[in-house]
Amino acid sequence: MTEFAIVAPVLLLVLFGIIDFGRTLYIYGTLVQAANEGVRTAVRASSPLPRDSDILYAARRGSQSLLLANPCPNGPLPPTTGAGAANPNPDSGWIFITEPNPPATVESTPPLDAPGGDVPTGATASCSAINPRSSGNYPLQVTIRYNYAFFTPLLEQLAPYLILQAYATDYTEY
Repeated sequence: MTEFAIVAPVLLLVLFGIIDFGRTLYIYGTLVQAANEGVRTAVRASSPLPRDSDILYAARRGSQSLLLANPCPNGPLPPTTGAGAANPNPDSGWIFITEPNPPATVESTPPLDAPGGDVPTGATASCSAINPRSSGNYPLQVTIRYNYAFFTPLLEQLAPYLILQAYATDYTEY
């Protein structure tokens, strides 16, 4: 019994660490699938052309049961660490529809970062301006950032959450 009392905490830590690692891989794979579903919807030639809401719906449908939101779907992407880091809520994520390699600051002039069915809008204090394209072969990127909360208490104490990011880029068909 004494030996088990000494070994049990280490054994449980390893066991729950394996469970956390498996959950992390599963959620990352789900995020990749959701980003692929979102970008496929964003670039397809259809009538009417896809809007941000269509892409967000497709990404959420592809993410299964993960909680995904969209404060500013067209960016900017917040930093992943430090002040102003992405979504502070554990076990939730954000979806962004932008051009490849989007800037981390608000874009005041409309870039090529919106699907073709959205109406052009100007920048606000926290959201970038959008300029949809109705023809041409332009790249669009769907990025999903998710705050993974650890299940294992010791890992949770070391890092409250881990930011997982998946993105997919494709060229418009319209």
